[in-house]
Amino acid sequence: MQITQRVQKVARNCVAVFAMLQVAMAAGAAPTPANPGTPTTANPGATIKQNLESRFPGTHVLDVQPAQIPGLYEVFTGDQIVYTDAAADRLILGPMVDTKSHENLTQSRLNERGKIDFKSLPLAKAIKIVKGNGSRTFAVFSDPDCPYCQQLEKSLLNVNDTTMYVFLFPIAALHPQAPEKAHAIWCAPDRAAAWNKWMHEKALPPAKSCAGDPIDSLQKLGDELHINSTPTLFFVDGTRVAGALPDKELEKALATTSAGQRKGPTS
Repeated sequence: MQITQRVQKVARNCVAVFAMLQVAMAAGAAPTPANPGTPTTANPGATIKQNLESRFPGTHVLDVQPAQIPGLYEVFTGDQIVYTDAAADRLILGPMVDTKSHENLTQSRLNERGKIDFKSLPLAKAIKIVKGNGSRTFAVFSDPDCPYCQQLEKSLLNVNDTTMYVFLFPIAALHPQAPEKAHAIWCAPDRAAAWNKWMHEKALPPAKSCAGDPIDSLQKLGDELHINSTPTLFFVDGTRVAGALPDKELEKALATTSAGQRKGPTS
């Protein structure tokens, strides 16, 4: 579960869901502390990490850096970036956009910081699904019961010439029945067909166990890669994207990240 979801859960019944950090914009004016009672700290990174992790249990802050707006800090949680003040008394959720270039600065930073070595992924533990000539490769960590994963699958109907590696990553805390479904899909005679049939037709193969089932071990891999939500996609250049991309954005990402590929993988 992302920190965004944790904040929303805490604030669900509040009139004001998020309190935005006030940044002093007047020329020469000193920023006004969000909480006058909060003492200034010489190590805001440690303070931000401690406060966010204690106030939103289950959140893991991996790094804190000064943001591109003075007075704000960029908080990196592995698959998400949020912004806060030096005491973590206020959170800003959502993208930071450059008004001149229209660049999504948050997504650019997330792509930069969340990159992996694609070749390090254990593709033998994934379901391989090839469409068309399979020339454009990506991997996705997906939960069988995740509505956003199902949304991604709908987008993929309009995308061709791909090789997709599906890592079954059920999040039991959100979807208690997902692990059982993941095991059934992996142990089906034709895993790719079973995955497609479930995601598009809601037809599940019979529950069974089988040798070499990697579902449980993939939970550890997800922790190592700091995957906190599904779907999480990885492209061949190591770029990470969390969330269901619309077909046009997926096409754009594949065109950009697969530019150096001459042919699909042989594994």
